[in-house]
Amino acid sequence: MVSPSAKRFTNICVFGGTNHGKHREFVEAATHLGKVLTERKIHLVYGGGNLRLMRCVSRAARDGGSQVLGIVPKPMATTNIIGKTNDEELVVSSM
Repeated sequence: MVSPSAKRFTNICVFGGTNHGKHREFVEAATHLGKVLTERKIHLVYGGGNLRLMRCVSRAARDGGSQVLGIVPKPMATTNIIGKTNDEELVVSSM
């Protein structure tokens, strides 16, 4: 039997703001999160957008080599908000 401490997850789902907010620290934290995911060989699953904080996380993760899966609601699938950093997109009927 594998001990609980030996178990490791390989994917994480992140949902965040589509706005930078007033504080630069949020952008830095989002970018740092993406880098940490890469360092730990964790793949990113997220809302699929190419806006602000979510773009920071997905770009940093993908630039570092993590796989990035964008979950995109069908109404948004034809817009320009879809992330350019997605390795794969899954279009769903709703969130």
